[in-house]
Amino acid sequence: MKIQIETFTVHKRFALTISRGTTAESTNVLVKVEAEGITGWGEAAPFSAGGTPQTTSEIVAALQNVAPQLEGFSPLDRQEIEAFLMTLTKAGKFPSAAQAGLDTALQDWLGKKVGLPLWQLWGLDRSRIVPTSLTIGISSPEAAKTRVRHWFNLDSGSLETEAVPATQGCAIKVKLGSPAGIAADRAMFLAVQEEAPPGSAFSIDANGGWTLEDAVAMSHWLSSRGVKYLEQPLPVAAQEELRHLYRESPLPIFVDESCFNRADIIPLADRVHGINIKLMKCGGLTEAMRMIHTANACGLQVMFGCYSDSVVANTALSHLSPLADYLDLDSHLNLIDDPFTGAIVQEGRLLPNNLPGLGVERRAYNS
Repeated sequence: MKIQIETFTVHKRFALTISRGTTAESTNVLVKVEAEGITGWGEAAPFSAGGTPQTTSEIVAALQNVAPQLEGFSPLDRQEIEAFLMTLTKAGKFPSAAQAGLDTALQDWLGKKVGLPLWQLWGLDRSRIVPTSLTIGISSPEAAKTRVRHWFNLDSGSLETEAVPATQGCAIKVKLGSPAGIAADRAMFLAVQEEAPPGSAFSIDANGGWTLEDAVAMSHWLSSRGVKYLEQPLPVAAQEELRHLYRESPLPIFVDESCFNRADIIPLADRVHGINIKLMKCGGLTEAMRMIHTANACGLQVMFGCYSDSVVANTALSHLSPLADYLDLDSHLNLIDDPFTGAIVQEGRLLPNNLPGLGVERRAYNS
């Protein structure tokens, strides 16, 4: 098989601010696997969670290094390919985002080979897919209101955005953990809640930006305002504090930066209620499926998330979405120049289509 690597840059309509900083654009990597006249696509996107940034240049270099070494394999040799790459991963020479791009491309290739979309190949039921949340980054109350209006007041399917129409039952994720403190967090949340469509469901992601004291206080305050759960309220290093918060919080606790792959789940199982799975963290759809089963065996819930991913990576996870309790696959909806089309938004849900494999294609104006 042949592996081709192509970079592309995407820009956000609204820059996203979280507790660790602000992003307005991202240069991602399209990974192509070609064999037997079939080409599978995957995406690798840079990210900085967990204190170890994975940059575009590092991802590209890793993929360029392994491409010649994988030419003797077939895309059907996924177990052998994974074993080979694991030796590089353990040596710190193959980042998880590169693994995600390659693994997804191999899955896409298989779906195209047999002529089935991945969700159907896996026997999943698209009707089980829940609405994806739409993210409001840290900002002033007025800016947060503007962002809510943008998400919900534009027509679905526009070339510039696929924002969700304002309907009952919208899901909204609010980024808190502001450097200005929890008073600023409260003011922003109240502004979002005031502007949101009636019946909206709210979740909170602090990206590790709270102290234990603030997290306990905010958990009670947010619970009284109908929030569903808290995501990564404490820093990754605060493992013992997380156990205390687990006992004190009236809201379920999910972790993101604290959980990269299935090996991280069991040590967390006694202090969280759920985990956030992201392709770039875990290394692809293969590991994502394993994480789902591991979490379920531990009695934990599962959510899917994203970084500055295009529609390629978010469509990939949409195929597994019938197995998720919560979804946050909205990054591509905030892009002004996503080169691809794939899963579509219907009634707030990101649904994979009926095309073989991922069902991702290039936009006509980019061909």
